[in-house]
Amino acid sequence: MLRAVLPAGVAFVVGVLLIAGNAYLPRGVPSWVLVGPLTLVCAGIVVRRRAPLVSLGLGVAGIVFDGFVGPSLGTVLLFTDNLYAAALYGPARLARVLLGATAVLTIAAGAVAGFLMADWRQLAVMGIQAGLVLITPVTTALVLREQRDRAAAERARAEQVAHLAELDRQAAISAERTRMARELHDMIANHFSAIAIQSTAALSRKDLDAATVRAIMESVRENSVKGMAEMRAMIGLLRQEGDDRESEATRPRLADAESLVERARRAGLDVDMQVEGDVRELPAAVDLAGYRILQEALTNAMKHGESPVLVRIAYEDERISVRVENRVGGRRPRGVEGLPGAGAGLVGMQERAVLVGGTFEAGPAAAGDDGVWRVAAVLPAEAGTDDVPALGR
Repeated sequence: MLRAVLPAGVAFVVGVLLIAGNAYLPRGVPSWVLVGPLTLVCAGIVVRRRAPLVSLGLGVAGIVFDGFVGPSLGTVLLFTDNLYAAALYGPARLARVLLGATAVLTIAAGAVAGFLMADWRQLAVMGIQAGLVLITPVTTALVLREQRDRAAAERARAEQVAHLAELDRQAAISAERTRMARELHDMIANHFSAIAIQSTAALSRKDLDAATVRAIMESVRENSVKGMAEMRAMIGLLRQEGDDRESEATRPRLADAESLVERARRAGLDVDMQVEGDVRELPAAVDLAGYRILQEALTNAMKHGESPVLVRIAYEDERISVRVENRVGGRRPRGVEGLPGAGAGLVGMQERAVLVGGTFEAGPAAAGDDGVWRVAAVLPAEAGTDDVPALGR
């Protein structure tokens, strides 16, 4: 409140001093009467920000009153602030109306003065004076208002851009976390499932000879070592900086499917593998997706299915198909009963296929047949997306 009253008080004092110095046109009225309109325009200065329309009303009343008893130089000058405040702080439509109204009043004042004085020079003098008093403060306020609105729009746009950037950052973090979770699941689940099955079988069977137990322990050790090696490779990739984080020597390939099948056989599954077409080099994304889908399908067969398991990989001209079928619904193999399944494997396989522009299906091999479970993925021979998984290559 003090910030509004103080300028108005200073303006009032200056206006009174101007009246005392005879800065007004005498109309035969006491000079103290001129303080009345001065008080009105100064009151408009007090409320210029909080109530610009009231400020304009007080200013108009003061300048009209002053026109009959003066006019006074101080009142006229302070009235320009009432116009400026109304155009700057009032509604946008009011500012446009004021610009038109002041332009009309300026022309009218010059015309009336020229007509009454019968001198065109008075027309020019009064037009310039009226323009300075009426049009100048309004146009100045309009310019400042436009700059203020533009600055507000730029701030809003900057905040929106920052918000979108934050959303992009969060989406990137979420996508990377999903990708890491998928890689960890696919790498660890296969090895640990084999370890759990074999160790449970060794613990539950009392009639195993030393050679069989040794073979089981060798397979357990092999899966443990391989799992640790893949984990170290993945951690090494995560620690590397820059875009060139891929290692061709460690990247899993669909051409290495035989090693996955052999590991499943050592875990106790009877796997029949068929490869159709010419085995060839595939794009890194397609190669990795096919390998991980086959790996997870074999893991699910070990955990939830039973022998025999059919693996079919077909290299066609424009696509690669991976299909795994195994029997389900019967007695589960010994050592598998306690293994949990969270359903993340099927989600991960579907995500991998979609990321490279392929398709994925999982379910009974035939409608109404719950005896055979089929996992089928069809992948393009060329990567169909730029969103290529980077981990675990």
